[in-house]
Parts: sequence; C-alpha cells; structure tokens
Amino acid sequence: MVVSKMNKDAQMRAAINQKLIETGERERRLPTRWQRSAVQDSHPSGSDYLSPSSSSKVPGLITILLSLKELLRAKLIECGWKDQLKAHCKEVIKEKGLEHVTVDDLVAEITPKGRALVPDSVKKELLQRIRTFLAQHASL
Repeated sequence: MVVSKMNKDAQMRAAINQKLIETGERERRLPTRWQRSAVQDSHPSGSDYLSPSSSSKVPGLITILLSLKELLRAKLIECGWKDQLKAHCKEVIKEKGLEHVTVDDLVAEITPKGRALVPDSVKKELLQRIRTFLAQHASL
C-alpha cells in the first residue's frame, strides 16, 4: 500500500511537471540559485542581468529582491505553508481528476487559499524589510 501511494505521488508530480512544460510555466521560473550566483559573480551589483540601468539607480536592488524572495520561501516552508498548499493542490487534483485539471485551473483554485494562509508575522517582517530598504534609498 505504501509503494502504491508513493507511485501515485510520483505519477502526480510527473503529470504536473508535464503540464507545466506544455504551458510554458516551467521556463518562466526565475533562475535557479546557482544561475543567480553565477550572474552575480559576473555582475558585481547582481542587478545588471535584469535591467542595465537598474544598477545605476539602486545598487543591489535585484540582490535585495532575491534575498527577500529567499527569506519568504524559507519562512513559508518553516511555518508549514508550502505543505498546506501542496496538500490543497492534491485535493483539487483528486477532486477534479488529473486529466481534467489545467495549470490555470489549479492556480485559480489555490491562489486565494495560498494568500490567506500566509501568516501575518511573515507579511509584517517582509514589509518591514522593504520599508527599511526604501528608507535607505529614499533619495533615489
């Protein structure tokens, strides 16, 4: 029975990955950590790869944004948000049937719950860090 459940999970992951590839969602993801570090190594500010003018306007803006993204990801994993949303995705797929769910349907279904599940403490911490950054760069 355990092997069967693991096999179903693997099939579900494979089907979701296939749908992400078919819709182009897979390619639209941000660069992986090693790609970001390689770019940041080649561009000292870490921001040149997204906008040639951004490094002159706000030094390290992209570096800050990426660190905020990593902080958010870590906090969401730590509080169990990722696991809750993953379970909700599985419920939706199970309810509608794997063959009848599109990536767009899944996103539309889980987005409201995903937003509601983000703890206030995480939102407050990110907002405070953004305000601090903006205060430091207010003259720009």
